[in-house]
Amino acid sequence: MIYIQVSIKTDNWFGGKGKGEQMSITARLDAATHSVLTKAMGGTDAPAKLAQALHYAVTPGGARIRPTILLSVAMACGDDRPALSDAAAVALELIHCASLVHDDLPAFDDADLRRGKPTVHRAFSEPLAVLTGDSLIVLAFDVLAEAAGDDAARAIQMIRVLSKRTGMPHGICAGQGWESEAQVNLSAYHRAKTGALFIAATQMGALAAGQDAEPWEELGARIGEAFQVADDLRDALYDVETLGKPVGQDAVHQRPNAVSQLGVQGAVRRLKDILGGAIASIPACPGEAMLADMVRRYAERMTPVAPALHRAEALR
Repeated sequence: MIYIQVSIKTDNWFGGKGKGEQMSITARLDAATHSVLTKAMGGTDAPAKLAQALHYAVTPGGARIRPTILLSVAMACGDDRPALSDAAAVALELIHCASLVHDDLPAFDDADLRRGKPTVHRAFSEPLAVLTGDSLIVLAFDVLAEAAGDDAARAIQMIRVLSKRTGMPHGICAGQGWESEAQVNLSAYHRAKTGALFIAATQMGALAAGQDAEPWEELGARIGEAFQVADDLRDALYDVETLGKPVGQDAVHQRPNAVSQLGVQGAVRRLKDILGGAIASIPACPGEAMLADMVRRYAERMTPVAPALHRAEALR
C-alpha cells in the first residue's frame, strides 16, 4: 500500500524564527513587488492591455518559494543591504513568472489555468502573453541594475548569476530545450528546468549579503531537484482543483518525469534522498541553524505522509 500526499501549500516553509519572521519576508516581497510593478505600468504613456497583463502575470503571487529562499539566505548571511536583497528577490520572481507565462503558451504546454485563474494568453491573447513574458525578463534585469547604487559589484555578480540560470546552456531556457531532444538526460533536464532558479535563489541571496556564490550552488541544486520530483508526483497524483493548473501534462506531452522513470515509490525515495543531503550542504554562516530548520520544514511539507490511494494505485 502506498501513502502519498505531496503538500501544496508553502506557508511557513521558509524564514528564520517562525511565523513572525516569515511574515517579515512576505511583507518585504509584497512591498518591493508593488513598487516595481507600479513603475512598470508606465501610466497613460504605456499600452494599457500589456500593462494589465504584466500585473496579472505577477499578482496575486503564488508560493514565491524562490524569492523567499533568496531572502532567507541573505538574512542568514547578515543581510547588510536589504534593499539590494529585496531587488534581487523581485528580479528572481519576475523571471519565474515570465517562464510560467511562456510555458503555458500553446507552443509549449497549451495550459488554460495557472494559479487557479486563466493563463495570460487565455485572458489577454497569445501576442500579449509573449510580450508579457519578454517584458518581465527585461524588467528583472532592470530592477537589479537600478538597485545597484553603491553596490555595483554585488549587483553585477547577481546579474551574471541570474542570466546564467535563465538562458543557455544551463538555465531554464535550456531546461525547456531538453523537451525537444530525442534522448533526455533526466538529471540535466531537472537541474536546468527547475533547479536553475533555485540555484539562483541561494547564490543571489549570498551575493546580496556580500558572500561568495559558489558554496551555495549545491543547496540550491538539491532544493530544486527535490521540488521537481515533488512536482512530478503532484502532476501524477493530484487533480486540477487541488493544483490550480492542468495535471497529467508530463504524460500528455511525453516529457521525462521522475514518476514515469522511477515509479511512485521510487520517486518518493528519491525525494527523501535529495532532501536528506540538503542540510549537510548548507555553507557555514551566522544563520546556518535557521537554514537547516528551513530545509527540515521543507522536507516535512514535501515528503509523502498521507494517502492519495486512488491515483497512486493506478500507477503501480
